[in-house]
Parts: sequence; C-alpha cells; structure tokens
Amino acid sequence: MSDEDAPTLTLEQVAARAGASAATIRRWVREGIVPGYQGSWTSAAAAQVRVVAQLRARGHTLSQIKQASENGELVVSTAGPIESLVSSSGRRYTLRQAARETGLKARVIERILTSMGLSALSMDALSEADVEMIGYSSQVLAAGFPLEAYLQLMRVYGQALTQIADAEVRLVHLHVHEPLMRRGVSGAKIAANMEGLTSRTLPLAAPLMNHLHGRFLAHFVEQDVVGHLETDIVGGDGEQGQMSVAIAFADLAGYARLTDERGDEKAVETVERFVEAVEQTLPVGARVIKTLGDEVMVVGADPGALTAWAVALKSQVDGGPDPRIGVHYGRALYREGDYYGRDVNQAARVVARAEGGEVLVTRPVVDVARGVDGLAFERIGKVGLKGFSELTELFAASRGE
Repeated sequence: MSDEDAPTLTLEQVAARAGASAATIRRWVREGIVPGYQGSWTSAAAAQVRVVAQLRARGHTLSQIKQASENGELVVSTAGPIESLVSSSGRRYTLRQAARETGLKARVIERILTSMGLSALSMDALSEADVEMIGYSSQVLAAGFPLEAYLQLMRVYGQALTQIADAEVRLVHLHVHEPLMRRGVSGAKIAANMEGLTSRTLPLAAPLMNHLHGRFLAHFVEQDVVGHLETDIVGGDGEQGQMSVAIAFADLAGYARLTDERGDEKAVETVERFVEAVEQTLPVGARVIKTLGDEVMVVGADPGALTAWAVALKSQVDGGPDPRIGVHYGRALYREGDYYGRDVNQAARVVARAEGGEVLVTRPVVDVARGVDGLAFERIGKVGLKGFSELTELFAASRGE
C-alpha cells in the first residue's frame, strides 16, 4: 500500500496510542523528530511517535532522539516491522460505533478488550480488524457462552499471547538483531533484514499455533471427560470450579548462592536446563502451570505418577544444584488458567521444608500412591507449615526396593 492509499489517523488517535498529549506531539513535529509526518498521520508516522514517546519515558533527551532521527535510524526502525504489524486499512471506529456494528453494549466491549490486555486508551481508534474480532465475541456470547467465563478465557488468551509475542521479539533480537549489530551491519540493512524475516515467518505463526491449540484442546477435552466419569464413580460435591488435583512445586536448592557465585547469566542457564528437564519428563496428564524464577508449579491428575516423576527428576537434571520437590493432593479452584486455594498454598509450603535432592509428600499423596510400584515412603512426622494453624504430616518419597 502506498502512502497515498494508507489510512490516516487523527492527532487525537495518535496521541491516545502513544500515551502523549497532542500538544507534545505537535512540538515533536515542529522540532523535526517525527520524519514520517508529512502533513497527515499515517501509520508509519504514528509508529514513530510511539517510539519517541517510549524513548522519552526512558529518559532520553530530545536532542539525542533528534540525532537518531537525522541519522535515519528512527525511519528504518519503524518503517518496516512495526508498521507492517500495526497498520491496517479502512476506517476507524469509536467504542459506540463498534457497539452499533456488533450488537454488543459498549461497556461489554470495553470489558472484553481490557480482559485481553488491550489499553483503554486505544478504544476510540478501533480498526476494522478490531471490530471484526469484537463481532466474533458477539457470536460466542450469542451462542450461550457465559460472559464471566468468556472474560476469563480472554484474559488467558491475552496473557498467553503477550508472552508469545514478547518471546518472539526478544529471541529474534538476541539471536538475529544483536549478532548483526556486533558485525557492524548498518541500521538500514538491519531493518531490511528484520522486515524480510518478519514477512517470511509471521504468516507461519497462526497455523502453527492453531495446530498446537487443536492438539492440546483434544487432550484436555479427554481429561475433562475422565474427570466427569471419575466424579460419577467416586462421588463428589465440591464447590463449583473446584477439582481434585495433584500439585507439585519444584525448585533448585541453593539457587540464590549460585547466582552470587556464578553470576546471573550462568544461573539463568541452569534454571533453563532445569525447566527443560521438568517439561521433557512430566507424566501423561501433568503440565507446568507457571514458573517463577527457579520455581516450577506442576499440576496433574495422578498423585502416584507425579510422585514417581518427582523422585526420578534428580537423575534428569544435568549439573547444578539438586532439585527439591513438594507434592500434595487435594482440591483447587480453577481460575483463568491457574489454580488457587488452601491445598495449593500447602503444596508450596511443603517444598520449603525439603532439602536439595529430597521429595516430600503429604498424607493424602501417600494414601493414594502407596501401592505404586517403585515408590517408598518414610514418615517424617507432623510439622508446622507457615500460614497453617494445624500440623501437616510429611513423608520422604524415594525409589522402592
């Protein structure tokens, strides 16, 4: 699309997207640090304004930014990858206009978009693609999907896709952009390289994610069916949204000392190997819910299988501190892709009592997993856990004879 054919934005829309005032943007234009502005606000010029706003927020002076602009760096940095991702053809819509187009109330649209993680500042500059997406939401809700459940789902989508997009950009920067910079490649050539890479690889992201989504969706539908049948067999009247789960927390003993002795980069490499070992060895039906530093939270359906995995994990970790793991079996509330509740907190406290290379489990785990071949349990006794008034009975799990 040529500059003449490109859709134009209003100054107010550009300002809302950049988080700057219209007066500030006018001043930037007068001082010549928005080279893309040639009398109208194209998506390329708007991208440059957003970059300038972020540079200012990070403490860079206008003279420094102007120098980069005069060197052509601002143009080559925004004219390719950024513009190609954020530009869209067609008219712009306000929130009220989107409501009329889709049949959803403006307040509902606002809740959906903020649940996705989109800024409220951009809601009066919605593109045709945005309105089409809102129309999909309208169809889902019209089909009977509860609004509160849909908002939770959109929050999960937003968080997951934010992490995906962040990883895509940072990994390309680390493994493509930085090596080119170190070789002394010019900014214009780097921008051309990045634009070419983006144009060739970005179209592949959607089919890849769609395939993975289908694979994972089939797995969890099957697990849900099993869970329903299991409830019918054994009975159960827990709270809505609660489910019986085996919960494991695993971390590396002495990680803080490792960071101090070897430095951040070596410590992070150790954590990456640890998390990879966890992911590659998990039993069927178990998955990583989240990681925080060197700690990994895993949830599964089978306490015995999860305990057997925990006991075997030490031999899978190559070098570095020994892992320590706590496993508990109980009820948890499911919300937005995560698990909450007293039993989750208890599992997190159990791992804090473990030493490096040790797997500690609670009585509910032993009651279910005692007959699993290859496992042995040694009673430690009842101990106090932080935040719990009653004592918790703990066992050390190990390989059986």
